[in-house]
Amino acid sequence: MSDNKFGERLHALRTGAGISQERLAQRAGISVRALSDMERGRTRGPRQRTVEALVSALGVDGVVGRELEDAARSGRPRAVGGTGPRSSAGTGPGAGLAAGHGLALPRDLCDFTARGPALAGLRVLAEHLDPARPPVAVICGQPGLGKTAFAVHAAHTLAPSFPDGQYAVDLRGMDPKPTPPREVLARLLYALGVAETAVPAATDERSGLLRSVLRERRVLLLLDNAADEDQVRPLLPGHGACLTLVTSRRSLAGLEAVHRTELALLRREEAVELLTRVIGLERVERETQAARDLAELCGYLPLAVRIAAQRLASRPGETLAKLVTQLTAHGDRLDTLQAGSLQIRSAFTLSYRQLSPAARTVFRRASLACGPDFSPTTAALLAGIPRRQAARCTERLTDAGLLQPHSTADRYRFHDLLRLFAAEQLVEDDDPTQIAAAQDRAAHWILRRATAAALRFDADRHQDAPEGDPDLATAPTDREQARIWLEAERPQWLAALSQAQAAGRHQQVIDAAEAMHWFSDVTAHWELWAEVFQRAVDSARALGSRRDEAVHLNYLAWAYNFCLHDYPAALAAAQAALAAAYEAADQLQAGWALGYEAGALRRLGRTDESIARLHEAAAHLGNHTDAQVRLAELTILNTLGQHLRYANRTDEALVIHRRSEALCLAGVPGKPRDLVASYLAQTRHNLGSDLMALGQWGQAESPLRAALAHFEAGRMPAWSEPVRLDLGITLRHLNRHHEARATLTTAHRTLVGLNNPRQREAADELCQVTAGFGIAGQSTG
Repeated sequence: MSDNKFGERLHALRTGAGISQERLAQRAGISVRALSDMERGRTRGPRQRTVEALVSALGVDGVVGRELEDAARSGRPRAVGGTGPRSSAGTGPGAGLAAGHGLALPRDLCDFTARGPALAGLRVLAEHLDPARPPVAVICGQPGLGKTAFAVHAAHTLAPSFPDGQYAVDLRGMDPKPTPPREVLARLLYALGVAETAVPAATDERSGLLRSVLRERRVLLLLDNAADEDQVRPLLPGHGACLTLVTSRRSLAGLEAVHRTELALLRREEAVELLTRVIGLERVERETQAARDLAELCGYLPLAVRIAAQRLASRPGETLAKLVTQLTAHGDRLDTLQAGSLQIRSAFTLSYRQLSPAARTVFRRASLACGPDFSPTTAALLAGIPRRQAARCTERLTDAGLLQPHSTADRYRFHDLLRLFAAEQLVEDDDPTQIAAAQDRAAHWILRRATAAALRFDADRHQDAPEGDPDLATAPTDREQARIWLEAERPQWLAALSQAQAAGRHQQVIDAAEAMHWFSDVTAHWELWAEVFQRAVDSARALGSRRDEAVHLNYLAWAYNFCLHDYPAALAAAQAALAAAYEAADQLQAGWALGYEAGALRRLGRTDESIARLHEAAAHLGNHTDAQVRLAELTILNTLGQHLRYANRTDEALVIHRRSEALCLAGVPGKPRDLVASYLAQTRHNLGSDLMALGQWGQAESPLRAALAHFEAGRMPAWSEPVRLDLGITLRHLNRHHEARATLTTAHRTLVGLNNPRQREAADELCQVTAGFGIAGQSTG
């Protein structure tokens, strides 16, 4: 009898009984393919329960059954190399065969750190796997996340659950020519005990044979560094108590019915723990802050942290602070992150080389984008390709782990180290002329879009078609869409403003800033407005336009007053605006300048001077009937009333604000109702504040609530939250402690987020209402 003792014996028993393969397979509860593989010698040692099912289906006696089991036992693979205790890395009869064919698990890292939840997820798969649907776990993520290290650690940890062996294959997915599935199948089959002569030639047949062999075994497969889905599919078990771990830099999104383990960056404490395990607790405790800084400079990327740790371990006399200083120099960071053959740049280069030329261009040029993230449109502008093509490239870059997608918006971001790598490639592959052209092209487009979007907030023009937009098909169609775009692209259009000014496009800078001034009212908590209006001032001076200079100096004074709370700077800007307005004979801008000067003076404690300036401003504006002047007059009157209240002349303030309210209710000819409604809301806030100062708390509530409702509806937190604070104070004085505490809690939290000067007042009021609430609670208890 040949080596195929079991198969020949089974064939003789079946044909002697006159039973077809189909009939016997049905009786035994196995597939015809599996039965055929046994008889042909492809499967030489089926498991005992399979043999028992065949004996029962054949109806043979116990002696014959024992002979068949003996034949099966002789065909099962045996461990190579002794009978002593086995490590978890090589348990079961398949362990020796795996080592003999170069498929043993790689060495586990004794200092492996973190990844507890991800490992727990795989443990659940191993403990509850269904042989009818053997689980496949795909472990993916950007370069440097430690996918292979995690998969190897998981395989060692789970090895006792797979006594028939653990096999690891490097699929070489980052090589120019990844290992073909046909070759991988042959190696796995040899390791599983299939004779070389029994391995078929075709890939499909080898894949089928692998599934048959694994059907009766409990095996763990680690398929490391997969190139794509087509390389992996033929290697996956179809049935059997097997677990397959697949690692890849790509997401392998096309693989069906798999468990996905998305590895994330380490948390700071995990990164410090990894550093500690490599270099020792004593060194880390000596330089605790440096250890944290080092983890941050490594971007919490496991490979980068390990490289830094290995470098320090090889230099026991070197301080962590020294390495932190070296890594702080951005240009040298990738050079510094290497320890022997371990290099962070090499890990990135492998993925970069796999990209198409267009994707490489998008990757490099996207490093020019400003801010934490960017859109496919920005990527397209910088790369000089259509948006649709850029969108495909950003998806491929995400799939390759080189970009991180936003969870809800169509935006992408770099890991810090990958941005540095992309910037390196940009310098190597693009000449300075190409880079400058890309930046100028993007800046010109983005600034046109920003100007058109900001005009949606212009009370006189918000209904107009955005004619200046560079792409009407994708232009924001209302204020909400415009707000979303302007907020998301804030770093881009701010940089574009600088780029336009550097290129000498001064009128474009002025037009953009002018369009922005209404939007700035909605977002007064943004500190960037001082930069925007300062650039417009500089461009106006470059063009020699004193009127434009006066306009934007006034906007700049507003920004210093309300955004940066820098009152000396606001005073200087307002005084410069007044001088420019007088030279340009512009009474409107002169009135605004006096108003902004008054605001700065009052905040500097010079209230009498501020009141004098406001009376002067009112005189400048009172002789004109233009609607724009009327709006300015409303602002001046509101401010005058405020300053009178600050000077303890509250009765006078109340009269002024009642006058402002009447003007608003009468309307301003030629101006939209919603614009006048904003002035009315400001006036009612002032009325409420006057009534508070007079101790008329019951009367103050109504105008404050009306003002709050308007500013909340307009999503204007810089305006709504001071009103909410005053409402909370009013409610406290009305002994409505529940409402007061809730209102003040919200106001305090938001004012802190806005860095508003009244945040301390909100904190004090919240303490008072909390104390009062406690006393009230005791009294009613």
